[in-house]
Amino acid sequence: MGIHTIKLPDVGEGVAEAEFVEIHVKVGDEVEPDQNLADVMTDKATVEIPSPRKGIVQWIGAEVGEVVAVGSEIIRLEIEGAGNTRDDTPVPEKEAPKAEAAPAEEEPAPVQMPAPTPEPAPRPAAAQVADHPRARSETDKPLASPAVRARARSRGVDLQFVYGTGPAGRISHEDLDAYIDGQTTAKQSGGPSGATFAPDPAVDEVKVIGLRRKIAEKMQESKRRIPHITYVDEVDVTALEDLRRHMNETRGDKPKLTILPYLMRAMVLSLKKFPHINARFDDDAGVVHRYGGAHIGIATQTDNGLIVPVVRHAEANDVWQNASEVSRLANAARDGSAKRDELSGSTITITSLGAMGGLVTTPVINHPEVAIVGVNKIQTLPRYDAHGHVVPRKLMNLSSGFDHRIVDGWDAAEFVQSIKSCMENPATLFI
Repeated sequence: MGIHTIKLPDVGEGVAEAEFVEIHVKVGDEVEPDQNLADVMTDKATVEIPSPRKGIVQWIGAEVGEVVAVGSEIIRLEIEGAGNTRDDTPVPEKEAPKAEAAPAEEEPAPVQMPAPTPEPAPRPAAAQVADHPRARSETDKPLASPAVRARARSRGVDLQFVYGTGPAGRISHEDLDAYIDGQTTAKQSGGPSGATFAPDPAVDEVKVIGLRRKIAEKMQESKRRIPHITYVDEVDVTALEDLRRHMNETRGDKPKLTILPYLMRAMVLSLKKFPHINARFDDDAGVVHRYGGAHIGIATQTDNGLIVPVVRHAEANDVWQNASEVSRLANAARDGSAKRDELSGSTITITSLGAMGGLVTTPVINHPEVAIVGVNKIQTLPRYDAHGHVVPRKLMNLSSGFDHRIVDGWDAAEFVQSIKSCMENPATLFI
């Protein structure tokens, strides 16, 4: 028997440390080659740590939410044959679990192989839901392949509640199907998933880690460093919506158009008049970097939190190309395939809640940019026309935020008015 030490790998691009966002094994677990042991996050990319050998987990050197340096020892496995670590090499930084430590005066005792645990027989799907609301303790992490995890996220299923029938409780696609079917059965039969009026004294403690922690740090930094000014104006998009409907009906194999590609085009035209708004402010150096190219960030909600992929050189795109890029980048952000350079370098950002967009928002600037444009929902409301008649119009508010150190209130208003003029007269978008 030997000891194989796994170190945090160098994931490239100058990354010096990573945060543990999920650990899929515990001490005593038997693991197979290429089995995912843990997930670590660097910047906004999540990386899986696979097992290089078959063995038994002897020691885990990090906890969820802990940041460790590249090259640090993170997991030790007991393996057949020679390992890459001497048996008497001390465990770094953390003490090994007391139950596994040998007495100081005695010879080191041989490591006892845990008795094999018989695999539990699969239970009926409805029983998995009805028997108990949680399939494992909160400290016992669910074991599943990346494909099963992605499918569970797409169905809104928390794997903590799914009963796994594989080795060490590993969750398969069949287990996930059984859980989903069991939920449906329980709801139809008035089981635990149905309505209840009993008091619920539960209090969940959710550690802020991973992407959520990075979002929190980013928002705090933006609000701490940037004196925001918010400007809201109403835009009549009746003509633009008529044009958008016509273009979608005749688009052929082109992507479907939302309001965003037109807004991006309006912003590109307006930024030419206000170059200091298409900028990033290095407030430590006291330098504003103005950009000729409009690199527009699109705030995108994902299962893990808010991510801002970037449409580069939007000034060189027509509305179809902008629509295609927005769709591609949003999908990449949601499925985790977005590249590092697609998630950085924006010079101005758009944020939109879609049809749920509310009447007014106060968006937080994406530091170190100096402006953000917020899209609110479109409503049909009565307005007076030029002849004094009440007519229905499609109206949308733009809620925009600006760094008041760089952008004066007058310039902010003129910039939004320019966008408004382009959108209310959509022919100007194509001139």
